[in-house]
Amino acid sequence: MDYPALVPGTLLRRYKRFLADVRLDDGREVVAHCPNTGSMRAVSVPGCRVWLAASDNPARKLAWTWELIELPQPDGSRALASVHTGRANRIVEEALGEGRVPALAGYAALRREAKVVHGTGEQASRLDFRLDDPVRGTAFVEVKQVTLRETDGHGYFPDAVSVRGRKHLEVLAELAARGQRAVLLFCVAHAGIPDVAPADHLDPAYAATLREVAGRGVEVLAHRCEVMRREGVPAAIRLGAALPVSLERRVDVALDLD
Repeated sequence: MDYPALVPGTLLRRYKRFLADVRLDDGREVVAHCPNTGSMRAVSVPGCRVWLAASDNPARKLAWTWELIELPQPDGSRALASVHTGRANRIVEEALGEGRVPALAGYAALRREAKVVHGTGEQASRLDFRLDDPVRGTAFVEVKQVTLRETDGHGYFPDAVSVRGRKHLEVLAELAARGQRAVLLFCVAHAGIPDVAPADHLDPAYAATLREVAGRGVEVLAHRCEVMRREGVPAAIRLGAALPVSLERRVDVALDLD
């Protein structure tokens, strides 16, 4: 997925969930849309370099959208993280279409926002993708973006309590019980994350449900996002290599959970 031309700045603060104050490199201070409903734990760090996309749409209330942040790492390097959760499905869809997710390659058709009837037949949910093939059958895929890298050096999901996310797991488990292929795909949008585990310390109910449904046939995959630069500016993002998923790992350091 190619980015529009991105403009660098420094994050001043994120507030009211959807707003961020940024000082651009030319000295202007702007208010940017923050396209992330989560807690953004560990990726909303004032003083870090960020990258914004500009829009000239007069109907928009805010002309700027926050796309990326550069986060300091323990070795002194910086890791790019995408804060725009709306990009994850597009990144994954592109990778699926190009066969770059080996575990999900070879399907003939892809449908977005697949409706799934479950329970007694009176309930319906939507999962991110449905893959169909006359030989391989059907696979349902739910995508979750991961950006939380805790101080122990590992990645975790979710970054806050996610009742909706737990519901998706239950729907996937029901599909697996019916003999359908059901997949949870973690789109790891933080370059400094080496693997993913359920965040018992933030949402123990989600973590317990994830382990349960994995034991009932739901496949759990993770792939890292890669950001390509042109002349030092982030220009594109794509889904890259698979990462390990460690369902039984817990955070092994003391954390400030306030």
